[in-house]
Amino acid sequence: MKTIPKNTANILTVLRILLVPVIAGLLLVPAAWAVWTAFVLYGLCAFTDWLDGWIARKYDQYSDFGRFLDPIADKILVAALFIMLAATKAIPGIWLALPIIIMTREFLVAGLREFLGPKGVVVHVTQLAKWKTAVQMIALGILIPGMLYTGVAQAGLLLLLVATILTVITGWDYMKTARSYFKS
Repeated sequence: MKTIPKNTANILTVLRILLVPVIAGLLLVPAAWAVWTAFVLYGLCAFTDWLDGWIARKYDQYSDFGRFLDPIADKILVAALFIMLAATKAIPGIWLALPIIIMTREFLVAGLREFLGPKGVVVHVTQLAKWKTAVQMIALGILIPGMLYTGVAQAGLLLLLVATILTVITGWDYMKTARSYFKS
């Protein structure tokens, strides 16, 4: 079996974080090449999100640092893209409620994990939450070129609506799990 450097998964996670300001900056450049470059870099980030987890599992590269940083890297990427897509009007008007709902849920669930973790309560990621993340990442990936093409933007916004519905459902599931702890 081939070996890979021991910290490969963590390097990919850090790379994802380092690419966020590059993507954000590109989205401010009013040129098609910049949008497409941001799209490619975002695709790379989305791929490394999957790849770092796969590497950690396949090569037993689990680490406390990775468990801590990977979800933060995801939130940084998603939050930055929501901000940039809102700033460039790629997410217009009433549609801005969707990223607000998504980010509110993300902060609430992260807070729950932070609060309950020291008490020995583990809030596991559900399969539906993984699907939510996938739909959200695809929606963002569609919204980037949607800055250039109206029909693509509309498809991205509809997918973002689906991601928001999944966000509310999974957020409610996490709150029910936490509620059982708070009752005791």
